[in-house]
Amino acid sequence: MQAHKFLLEHGVQPMAWAPFAEGRNQIFQNPLLLSIAEKHGKTVAQAILRWMLQRGIVAIPKSVRPERIKENFQVFDFELTPADMDAIALLDTGVSLFLDHRDPATVERLCRRRLPDEC
Repeated sequence: MQAHKFLLEHGVQPMAWAPFAEGRNQIFQNPLLLSIAEKHGKTVAQAILRWMLQRGIVAIPKSVRPERIKENFQVFDFELTPADMDAIALLDTGVSLFLDHRDPATVERLCRRRLPDEC
């Protein structure tokens, strides 16, 4: 959450490049997310996307299935309550499932990475 606040304070648009964490940690079976989604008559994916939308985070979910792509756009007809928002925020473990951009060694490795000349 601190990174999100920092980005907003400095005019940087936060973006979720893997808003569903690639399905890791059984995110779509999470009891809290299931209950919030059910309360709003939505799917877990829609609840996650709405949470990001309400926080001002751009989310670009990957899907190749037309029905899921359509579902991902159906997040503008409901709003999560402040209690929903706070409850979902508590799921944040503070640990990246992909790479830790707060780790100096990771940042250094990414900064030194060079693309081949033919790119």
